[in-house]
Formats: sequence, structure tokens, C-alpha cells
Amino acid sequence: MTTINLSIPFESLTQAIQSLGWEEQQKLLEILEKQNLDSEEAWENSPEILAEVEEARQAYQSGDYQTLEEFLSN
Repeated sequence: MTTINLSIPFESLTQAIQSLGWEEQQKLLEILEKQNLDSEEAWENSPEILAEVEEARQAYQSGDYQTLEEFLSN
């Protein structure tokens, strides 16, 4: 498979999308939704996010946290 990287102005891209038929737009939407889901999953499973979640769990278990009411009153 050959990969080609193009730089297309966003306005040109939106105009091109608007010129597509309904079925083509639906297919594009499916592609974008899958890409978005894949990116979100990769972000959620990144070492940085996993470390932050673990740090928050440990703080909660040790009682080192503020309730929402405490936060709002300060």
C-alpha cells in the first residue's frame, strides 16, 4: 500500500465533502467515527493517562481527596 500525505486547506476539504452524495458522506462519517474511536482508545490506554488514573485511585484509597462540596466552598 502506498501512502500519500497531502496538505489541503480545511475550507477546500469541507467544500469537497459537501459536494459528495449522501451515501458517500455516510461512508466518510463511518470512517471518521472509527478513526475517532481508535484515537480515543489509544489516548485512554496511553501510559500517561493510565498513570494518572492509578495516581487518582491511590489518592482516593488513602483518603487524600476533596469532595465537590469542599472544593466549591473554598
